[in-house]
Amino acid sequence: MRFHLAAAGVLAVLAMPFAASAQPTPEGYLCCNLRTDGKWISDSNYMESGKRVIPLGTAAKVTGYGRFRAFVDLGDNSKQALGNDYSRDLEMSAFATRYVVAEDPKKKLAALPPKLREAITSGRLAVGMSRDQVVMAVGYPITSENPRLDAKVLRFWLSSFQEFQVVFDDKGSVKEIVTFDPATRHAVVME
Repeated sequence: MRFHLAAAGVLAVLAMPFAASAQPTPEGYLCCNLRTDGKWISDSNYMESGKRVIPLGTAAKVTGYGRFRAFVDLGDNSKQALGNDYSRDLEMSAFATRYVVAEDPKKKLAALPPKLREAITSGRLAVGMSRDQVVMAVGYPITSENPRLDAKVLRFWLSSFQEFQVVFDDKGSVKEIVTFDPATRHAVVME
């Protein structure tokens, strides 16, 4: 009897870290336009050739976690690994709930003026957008380069070598989109 109680106590102690570390599995919709190679979505959200866009508002459910990965089921047998490649200061559950949100962002999108709707659905930016609208269009900036989402300037990349910056005014609206070459400007700015 004493052995069984001791064994039960050891098992209870061993099980505690697993129960305490259980990660939430949010279900809802993708917050923003995300780019995939078919199986992999990086938090860099590069717009490289060969990647397709998964539009904001796509039904999504986090099904589990790996090392710096959240596994997401997008329905229609589409399973993706959402990689926390450059935002590793975020815990995985916080990372996952950034991208899989409870409320469908298409509701917010539908209430916007036509020019902003067009910019967001095409994954591009326009002067006058709010911070939320920037995220809807091009995803979250990586936290390794943007530790604060309320910064005056947020840095993003079209690819490894094509940076663009979003400059906000005091009210939190896009004042300017800074690009360093014409191809980047054409790809990310709705004139």
